[in-house]
Amino acid sequence: MTDLSQTIAPKSDQLNADDLIGGPRTITVTKVSQMREPDQPIAVYFEGDGGKPYKPGKSMRRVLVRVWGKDGGAYAGRRMTLYRDDSVMFGGVAVGGIRISHMSDIDQSVTIPLTVTRASRKPFTVRPLPAERGPSGGKPSSEDTRTKLLRIAREKAALGGADLDAWLDRLNAAQRSVVGEIEAELRDVAANADDLPPPDDDRFPADDALALHGEGA
Repeated sequence: MTDLSQTIAPKSDQLNADDLIGGPRTITVTKVSQMREPDQPIAVYFEGDGGKPYKPGKSMRRVLVRVWGKDGGAYAGRRMTLYRDDSVMFGGVAVGGIRISHMSDIDQSVTIPLTVTRASRKPFTVRPLPAERGPSGGKPSSEDTRTKLLRIAREKAALGGADLDAWLDRLNAAQRSVVGEIEAELRDVAANADDLPPPDDDRFPADDALALHGEGA
């Protein structure tokens, strides 16, 4: 097979929508860094990024916080699938942008209302990304399962106390014992999440759509 997609990648210092013309890409996060760029304050580095991190737009940053929590330092090792959305607008023209379709470390789909214009919102759904198989193609190790459980616990805590309690009620005794190791931390995170104001509507249609530079909505 001769892969033509490798010959059409745009030159840039970050992943952009045109890099995904050939199809979606699942990435494994290595670190998240704060940037000094006001329009692109976060860079998500990933395995094999070639020095071109993913810089999510505001709407996708909201998705990341809603699903994985606000601590970017905890994202390392997690995976997500990125795709090109041709409908993303910039300057009144559909230029395409990057969106997230699937994320690891969640046990069910998450739907979030995202601002389309100042006057309207539209539901956006992220689906669970299946766990990677072990080196021999078998199930993940018990340590992998434990790590995933703790990550999901932190994710649920970031949604607030009600979501955390509802999720804890579904755990079996062994799972509850593992999560109990960090329960104090979880309660603090949940309390902080409950104190946060609701999302604002400050996003213009062009926000997050700097697709020529990878800033997909």
